[in-house]
Amino acid sequence: MKYYIIAGEASGDLHGSKIMESIKRLDKKAKFRFWGGEKMKEVGGELVKHIHQLSFMGFWEVLMNINIIFKNIILCKSDINAYQPDKIIYIDYPGFNMVIAKWSKKNGFQNHFYISPQIWAWKESRIKKIKRNIDYLYVILPFEKKYYKEKHNLDVHYVGHPLVEIVDKEKKNIDSFPLKLTNPVIALLPGSRKQEIKKMLPIFKSVINHFSEHEFIVAGVSNVSKEWYDEILKDDKIKIVYDKTYSLLKRSTAAIVTSGTATLETALFNVPQIVCYKSSLFSYLVGKLFIKLKFISLVNIIMEKEVVKELIQKDCSKRNIVNELSQLLKKENTLSVKKEYEVLRGKLGKEKTSLKVAKLITKG
Repeated sequence: MKYYIIAGEASGDLHGSKIMESIKRLDKKAKFRFWGGEKMKEVGGELVKHIHQLSFMGFWEVLMNINIIFKNIILCKSDINAYQPDKIIYIDYPGFNMVIAKWSKKNGFQNHFYISPQIWAWKESRIKKIKRNIDYLYVILPFEKKYYKEKHNLDVHYVGHPLVEIVDKEKKNIDSFPLKLTNPVIALLPGSRKQEIKKMLPIFKSVINHFSEHEFIVAGVSNVSKEWYDEILKDDKIKIVYDKTYSLLKRSTAAIVTSGTATLETALFNVPQIVCYKSSLFSYLVGKLFIKLKFISLVNIIMEKEVVKELIQKDCSKRNIVNELSQLLKKENTLSVKKEYEVLRGKLGKEKTSLKVAKLITKG
């Protein structure tokens, strides 16, 4: 069969690659055409558009790049029409993917949406479009299946969280670390986009002088240039490793993490953390108007209570991070967080998510 896959972010590229690998196990003649990144490219198929050209963070950033987004929508529709896939797989990235799904459904294509739009957080009105345009919906958070059924009378497939499978596998294969470590490590995870890194890393680095007995190491990403990081850091005391986040987490005592998928990855590595987030004032104010969530980190959302401390917008300051990190490093608090992580791990299931999804897609 011919599969057309649309992933618009780094996490989508990772999850997309796992789905592709699993589909190939079940469908030896599978052909792929996709929007994604390096991990999907490694599996094979034809790349249409790279994620580096697709990801915009926040309401203001989306508005500033609206012309590019419209051009991408036109390109995507045209490319699908030319390729004529048997199945289209959408991976998260709902703002873009729901637009394409509407057009695809009208044109007779079969739509599979993996990692449901978080309508329980905001834009609940999207349920009408989901019911109308999505043939199969796959959810990854434990409460979502019940939410869709009880609130919207929609049957969805709960497949577990893909990060469990990914992290468990990576833990076994983590290579040696490129740096010599002499003190306990605090990992700094400022994000994977330039906008995030520029906003968060200066705040993160401002706290290091308050923790002289610890070594701070930045989890860098190779798609952002070394010069970009150097311009922000300007400090030899902070070391940086590229594309070694899991290897870094394995060796870390604690972490300061920009909100996103990394918060759950950090938890699955059993590393106590502080979650931080800052966006443009415009994006933040718009978000406050529409987003219904009590928490922003995946850990707290899944657990439905505060397990890890969240410092958002004005609360995300040097002073607050220093205070919270000092508390977190106390033995009793570290043990308390790790106990909660055990409960979290149990909620996420043990089945291989990618193979489960692939079976449902190839059967559907």
